[in-house]
Amino acid sequence: MLVHIVMFQFKEENKAENIARVKAMLEALPAQIDTLKSMEVGIDISRSERSFDLSLISVFDDQAGLDVYVPHPAHQEVVSIIKEVTLLSKVVDYIR
Repeated sequence: MLVHIVMFQFKEENKAENIARVKAMLEALPAQIDTLKSMEVGIDISRSERSFDLSLISVFDDQAGLDVYVPHPAHQEVVSIIKEVTLLSKVVDYIR
């Protein structure tokens, strides 16, 4: 299994609305992309200076599954919105 984790820091403008919108869009992806085995999306509750606003943990069978996911049109639609409303993102991929 390949685990793909991404954390996002959102811009302040319309922050709560944008977080909710992106969360809903991300949670719709498993039904649209066969290689995406599971996805968990969480909104930060700590609001510390170290925290990011939203994180996702997605699971694929292997690197090939992630390679299908990344350019998939449904994923790219979410990516385009994320690029507009976030300041920063960080990613970690690892084999479980």
